[in-house]
Amino acid sequence: MISMPGAVNLFEDTFRHQMNDDGSMKIQDNLFKRKFGNGADEWPVEAERYRLIWMPACPHAHKVVIVRKLLGLDRVISLGTTGILRERDGWVFSEDPGRVDPVLKIHALKEVYALEKPDFNERPTVPILVDTKTGRGANNDHVWIPIYLETAWKPLHKPHAPELYPQAFRQDIDALNGFLFQRVNNGVYDLGFARNQQAYDQAYDRLFEALDALEERLEQRRFLFGDYITDSDVRLYPTLARFDVVYHTVFRANRNRIMDYKNLWGYARDLYQVPACKESTFFDIYKRHYQCSPHLRLLWGNTHGLVAKGPDTSVWETPHGREKLSRDPDQKFLLQE
Repeated sequence: MISMPGAVNLFEDTFRHQMNDDGSMKIQDNLFKRKFGNGADEWPVEAERYRLIWMPACPHAHKVVIVRKLLGLDRVISLGTTGILRERDGWVFSEDPGRVDPVLKIHALKEVYALEKPDFNERPTVPILVDTKTGRGANNDHVWIPIYLETAWKPLHKPHAPELYPQAFRQDIDALNGFLFQRVNNGVYDLGFARNQQAYDQAYDRLFEALDALEERLEQRRFLFGDYITDSDVRLYPTLARFDVVYHTVFRANRNRIMDYKNLWGYARDLYQVPACKESTFFDIYKRHYQCSPHLRLLWGNTHGLVAKGPDTSVWETPHGREKLSRDPDQKFLLQE
């Protein structure tokens, strides 16, 4: 059995670039930031040229996969999947034959980063769009990739694709997205990865204040901006999907479960039952990743690598009743392939 001091050292070595002096987390900068578009210094929008790499437990990658599917871009952007446990080489294609991505012909995601920056010594991250013509990274900015898919990639959207980033609401969506990222998406990590009591307590209060505010916002509207799903809903959903199965216990975000909220719980089930969300949601994978990743299971005392049997996730299939809040209760446009 490995002692807890050893676990802390392993954690610090893995995340040394992401710790602030006050014990809170800081965000690693993105290596690949070029935009998509028609400009001279932009990546061209081109069918079957790019490959999206994700790790199914990563919430930031999850939102990109959902947007890709909702807009029909799964027809023109291929999807590669790494293993769910970080190895010595970082994220590797452990589930593919020969442990090599069949399109990019690489074993580890770090090979893409090393091609751009041979002395890169931080953590290769997902999601990332990779140019299959050159093998180079195109963009790994999870904040902006959905926006690029919703705007620059519009010519390749499927017929009748939902408008996730409507022009009339963009300023408000951007503002809410900033709140969601700081207080909820990243807020759970501020809490779970806090390295002292003060950082934990502050993150705990900020997270649940934000969830309380969202609960109130969803009292009279089906989605965050009313009748239709927008980019903001897609960004909130991955955190809600992981909350009760891992964040509530593993991250000690334990004031409430999402199912303890009347509106957030119905809203989360409403989103889950949209095919693009449901088919990319893997509760068992979330438990295995957050509870069995070597640096995390040692840090939180799970030295034997046990995976929690509960909670019962079949409840996500139960009726949510929120269609009564919408003038378009069936959301038929989301079901079109």
